[in-house]
Amino acid sequence: MSDEKSKVLFERAQRVIPGGVNSPVRAFRAVGGDPIFIASAQGAYLHSVDGKKYTDYVGSWGPMILGHAHPAIIAAITDAATRGTSYGAPTELEVTFAEKICELYPSIEMVRAVSSGTEATMAAIRAARGFTGRDVVVKFEGCYHGHADFLLVKAGSGMATLGVPDSAGVPVATASNTATVHYNDIAALEALFAARGKDIAAVIVEPVVGNMGCVPPEKGFLEAIIACCKQHGAVSIFDEVMTGSRVARGGMQQRAKLEPDMTCLGKIVGGGLPLAAYGGRRDIMQKIAPLGPVYQAGTLSGNPIAVSAALAAIAKLDDALYTHLEALGARLEAGMNASLRAHEVTGCVQRVGSMLTLFFCKGPVGSWNDAKDADTKRFGKWHRAMRERGQYWPPSQFEAAFISNAHTNADIDATIKACDEALAI
Repeated sequence: MSDEKSKVLFERAQRVIPGGVNSPVRAFRAVGGDPIFIASAQGAYLHSVDGKKYTDYVGSWGPMILGHAHPAIIAAITDAATRGTSYGAPTELEVTFAEKICELYPSIEMVRAVSSGTEATMAAIRAARGFTGRDVVVKFEGCYHGHADFLLVKAGSGMATLGVPDSAGVPVATASNTATVHYNDIAALEALFAARGKDIAAVIVEPVVGNMGCVPPEKGFLEAIIACCKQHGAVSIFDEVMTGSRVARGGMQQRAKLEPDMTCLGKIVGGGLPLAAYGGRRDIMQKIAPLGPVYQAGTLSGNPIAVSAALAAIAKLDDALYTHLEALGARLEAGMNASLRAHEVTGCVQRVGSMLTLFFCKGPVGSWNDAKDADTKRFGKWHRAMRERGQYWPPSQFEAAFISNAHTNADIDATIKACDEALAI
């Protein structure tokens, strides 16, 4: 069965949408071929417009921890829609959502809902700058925090896939207030603070990187970020848009037993709808308008349909779910590593909970300097072979894959078999 319908749709899309996609990471340029257009999704599976079924490891880039079209979420969305889609006025649902977020993340004393992860990181940094009265923001090479101008500096994800180190259209003056350090490099971070500590407003980090592939923090790295910020009066920001409620119910900060000053959330806590949030210490969040001078607003922020979906999703995040996800992740990691060894292919699988990446390079991968050595051509060949075997994997060497609670042991075993065959080609 061909992908003729997808090809026709892609031709139409390219005439009216830049590159034919509404987000660069959906393009298949890095792996060869054209994007697959999806008609529907259920549980762990995607169904293309060409009638093909795929086991999904993209999960809408992370949010679908329960699987696609989960009955509880569909019911919540349907019920909310009957009462209106947006009011532009406060609702009890927003209050309940905020209370749930503060319950899940003890470091968050106050929280503001927004509509995307980019909004969350942009607003959190604005709050940090407003709170400290400083301008410089520190980020780590290969970490992606959305497409705000000052964060598109040595970003990973689609930026790396497209071979663009920085984005055109970003003023030099804007980027000049963003300092970059290698991920997991404690000494370089401490040296930067020693030299410029009085100018640094915040350090933002993916506590587990997902945007140069799955790269976990080395021992002491996250602790060093918090300690440096505390010592120099800067704000520590964990960008948990991806890891929030993914690697643990309370995100990586729960798993690492840490409390950053601020946290950015999205994806899972939005229930699969356009909903995100940022929050943190009360004294920082009280700088946000209307309480303080830091302005941030959004017409659709906290709209009732998205918040209803979020509350339905959060209610399902129990211990059994994370136990199941950990078991599935360990099974897939072991199987893929066994296939690499069996076929004598240079590569490594890196995993934290239910997010993982197969890197076509010698591991471990601890920074962008390591990740960029991956064999992207070999990944593209493998990706095409996996796709032919009904496996929908992120179309980039530099993106994490995600397992959902809807996946089964049989799904994982079928994926391992497909991986074994793909590596043999």
